[in-house]
Amino acid sequence: MDGEEIRRVYRESIGVLSVSLLGGLFAGGVLGSEAMRAAFRQYPGLLLLLPAFLATRGNVYGAFGARLSSGLHQGLIEPELTYDERLANAVVASFVNGIGISVVIGALSWGVLRALGRESARLVELVGITLVSGLLTSVVLVVGLLLLVFGSYELGLDPDNLVGPIVTTLGDIFGVVFLYVAVVIVGVML
Repeated sequence: MDGEEIRRVYRESIGVLSVSLLGGLFAGGVLGSEAMRAAFRQYPGLLLLLPAFLATRGNVYGAFGARLSSGLHQGLIEPELTYDERLANAVVASFVNGIGISVVIGALSWGVLRALGRESARLVELVGITLVSGLLTSVVLVVGLLLLVFGSYELGLDPDNLVGPIVTTLGDIFGVVFLYVAVVIVGVML
């Protein structure tokens, strides 16, 4: 990598990293809100599953973003929102992985708390919360990544420089917000 290449990567990344910083602060503010503290008290086990839930947003959708970026660089995917079998398969795989692991996280959190003899929300509540929030975050992250990767590629930017910070930021912000939305929905339904 020569000096010009390093400067280009820095220019493309610094704005996104700044937005990521602000997004992390926002997500922390939501977590520290009285509404979220009440949700943690109402559904014991929610705090236990939170780190795993947020981490898997980055893992699943980071891989999706990298797959999109690689497909664009290799010419296997066109940067447009038209039907493409490779793109459709990547989207479906991301949804299945994101939503599936969300359900597993809810069930495992319940199981760990039960095995340790600790207080826990009901299994149906924890799984319901992670299912709803997993579904909502999946939609936002897939749409957001498609727009980001295709848009940045069309603007001549390297999506590889943007995917990591954006996935982390969107996953944290919408993961926390949709976790609370799911708490409200599950509270009404169950």
